[in-house]
Amino acid sequence: MVLTMTLQVKIVIFSILAGVLTGIMFDLYRLYRGFTTSKIVMIIEDILFWILATIVVFIFLLNTNYAFVSAYVYISIGMGILLYLRLFSKILRKFYYKTFRSIYKGIRVIGKQISYPFKLLFYNRDYQKKDI
Repeated sequence: MVLTMTLQVKIVIFSILAGVLTGIMFDLYRLYRGFTTSKIVMIIEDILFWILATIVVFIFLLNTNYAFVSAYVYISIGMGILLYLRLFSKILRKFYYKTFRSIYKGIRVIGKQISYPFKLLFYNRDYQKKDI
């Protein structure tokens, strides 16, 4: 099948964007995986991440260029990953870390606020039993 030049340029651009998307997903995964776990769990997490990344990239390419895959698509995806990791990764990792840390603190504060009345209820019940 003969492809027009504009379609080929679109395929390369969307392939580079798919690489950038994979780089973003990899940074988020690195942030998640910052905790130490056993070697077996780490291997399983890695396999699951790459399966998920493959599915996301395939769906992205399917929606943007009808999943046309050739050698230069793989090369463009690799270029996109390298572009993201070399230029944007350090800056955005700090942003991701601060964002996730803020979300975690917010969830923790909300959880403590929700659980506080229950703690008072159970604390008072135990306190009242001791007085009898």
